[in-house]
Amino acid sequence: MKRNHSVRIAVAAALASGFISTQVSAAGFALIENSASGMGNAYAGASAVAEDASTVWFNPAGMTRLKGSQIAVAGHIILPDAKFNDNGSAQSPAAGGIPLSGDTDDGGASAFVPNFYYVTELGGNAWFGVGVTVPFGLSTDYSDGWLGRYHATLSEVSTININPSFAFKHDDKLSIGLGLSFQYIEAKLENRIDSTLTCAGIQQVIDAQSPGAGAAVDCSGTTFPGDASIDSAQSLEGDDWNWGWNLGMLYEIDSSSRVGVSYRSSIDANLEGDVDFTLDPSLQTALASFTNPPFAGTSAQAFAAFLSDTGVKAGIELPSQISVSYYRDVSEDFAILADITWTEWSNFDALVIKFDNLVQPTSTQPENWEDSFRFAIGANYRMDDSTLLRFGVAHDQTPIPNAEDRTARIPGDDRTWLSLGATFDLDAETSIDVGFSHLIVGDAEINNSVPGSGQTLTGEFDADVNILSVQGNFKF
Repeated sequence: MKRNHSVRIAVAAALASGFISTQVSAAGFALIENSASGMGNAYAGASAVAEDASTVWFNPAGMTRLKGSQIAVAGHIILPDAKFNDNGSAQSPAAGGIPLSGDTDDGGASAFVPNFYYVTELGGNAWFGVGVTVPFGLSTDYSDGWLGRYHATLSEVSTININPSFAFKHDDKLSIGLGLSFQYIEAKLENRIDSTLTCAGIQQVIDAQSPGAGAAVDCSGTTFPGDASIDSAQSLEGDDWNWGWNLGMLYEIDSSSRVGVSYRSSIDANLEGDVDFTLDPSLQTALASFTNPPFAGTSAQAFAAFLSDTGVKAGIELPSQISVSYYRDVSEDFAILADITWTEWSNFDALVIKFDNLVQPTSTQPENWEDSFRFAIGANYRMDDSTLLRFGVAHDQTPIPNAEDRTARIPGDDRTWLSLGATFDLDAETSIDVGFSHLIVGDAEINNSVPGSGQTLTGEFDADVNILSVQGNFKF
């Protein structure tokens, strides 16, 4: 049964690779879209600006600059585009190395990201705030017949983060903030399964164990690798509640400039859920073969339960992050902002998948992500008493090290942000922020193989992203 065990591991690895890919993309799959005011500056200086209640997320120490009580409500529409250009995608050499067939689909899927913040003075140099944000997310959606369907069809990750925070003003220059994050994460992924390769792989394993016995596996319904008409499919869903912490410091250098430093801890996410398989009749017939002679009553009969719906568990460590920001009023009408953010993506080196169905043993899928940096600069110009204009540019490094580790679920690369926005003061208690960013994404080359089957997606994703943000701020 050693060979049987190896094949189960190979298929489990293929399923695990899909789950991993859904977990990992902004650089990566982090979402920085946590305020519309910051959007206009490409989030330059985000840990030092502290001009509205969204500072709860970016640096809780910034709450000490706010008076009374405030609420901020924001929404962001994310419009990505990721066209794939094929450059020789093929089946494995063992399957003849024939080209993969299908459409070159656009997997970009639009999304809406909301934020809510509340801040109030407690007295005695103390402030309290709470933020509800979406710190991680991903959505790619390809057609079932696209060329890379064995790598990915649907990938969705959504989170909700509830972040109560406190801030204390030590003196006129130094403020300290800290908070807890209670985070819910939900993931769903889907991809197609090549029924022909799966059936042929089972025959090969049985033949290796007992020469000639593979002929008893009924693969008559399969035709050739890559036949979309007999594809099977898998869909995996999982979720989890987890928690982390954050802290920040804001230092007033003088009356016109300040520096902010913020840190967010890593968070261990241990997702639990289910994997559901939709098997083509040809593959169902093959698996049913194991209930009949010569397999009935033998250890090989376990294959009859292969690719059966079952529960799953998967653990990943969401990255920690450090930001250092600077803000300076150059004049009454003009300010400059700058920011450097480091994200510890390198802690995502592997994902362990455990299947409740023991026929599919625990699988460990390695990843090779690297830590990444984000650099941003921005400027504000006060046009009149009620209108502030915002500008910003940023460079966002990808943690994906090479084409072999890039997946169709997360076809990301380095990003350049070009941003502008404005704040309109409606009265002394109410203002509206709007922001827009165009993200230029580097040409994302891919040369990624499905574990187990060896199907390789080779080509390039031509991608960009547009983001529109609106925020209402209310003081009382």
